[in-house]
Amino acid sequence: MGWFKRLKDGIVTSTKDKKEAPDGLWYKCARCKEATTIKELRENYHKCPKCNYHVRIGSYDYFDLLFDGKYQEHFSELVSKDFLKFKDLKPYDTRLEAAKDKTGLDDAIVVAEGKISRKPIVIAAMDFSFIGGSMGSVVGEKIAKSIDYCLKNNIPFMIISKSGGARMMESAFSLMQMAKTSAKLSQLSKAGIPYFSMMTDPTTGGVTASFAMLGDINFAEPEALIGFAGPRVIKETIKKDLPEGFQTSEFLLEHGFLDFIVDRSELKTRLGDLLSFFHTKTA
Repeated sequence: MGWFKRLKDGIVTSTKDKKEAPDGLWYKCARCKEATTIKELRENYHKCPKCNYHVRIGSYDYFDLLFDGKYQEHFSELVSKDFLKFKDLKPYDTRLEAAKDKTGLDDAIVVAEGKISRKPIVIAAMDFSFIGGSMGSVVGEKIAKSIDYCLKNNIPFMIISKSGGARMMESAFSLMQMAKTSAKLSQLSKAGIPYFSMMTDPTTGGVTASFAMLGDINFAEPEALIGFAGPRVIKETIKKDLPEGFQTSEFLLEHGFLDFIVDRSELKTRLGDLLSFFHTKTA
């Protein structure tokens, strides 16, 4: 499968330069500590060939893995602004420029339309490398516009979540995106258009508390961290030790929060099956 590059007009044709997967020739697994070549890692769906650890990857990596061929990017003109003139250790606009320079991305989510198993779908994929995949006003607006597009064209929608939660530098404007995206997804539900929510490592905070848990089908990659508050905060609040594996995909599946867990190597096939099933149901 070829690698693609996002061009200004949104058509992808060659190699994407910026990746969340490590640069260079070698990758040392964060779990088993074994070294493998980047080539082997990519050929193995960005998973460790030794222990199957799923390495964090970005939006374009998922598009490369999932779409049948070329895909069209949407809403790339939307970019975050420092409208509150927020400043902590650094001004927010400085953080935005640094994130853009470091990642080659415009914000923490990218939206693309393509086909999986010859069936159309719109996918909004988050990037943790851009300010921790935080949800600001642009993330919410891109999701809202994606839903409007799916409603207009009767196309299934999918979000790949990978986020630390709401973007604190946008204050209440970021928290508003929880209600905004949830309300827009209710329109998709009323129209009978499927919404698939895929959770990857990590999916936390306001993202978990809104669109990540609202799918017609909710699923995740193996061993992903999924939760609202962090384990340390929860433990200090309830004054109890947490169960082993708490907030992992496997724990959530066992307790009914997920429909299934899917290995990245099987993701495209599983999505193709889901699109075929829902197409038959709605045809």
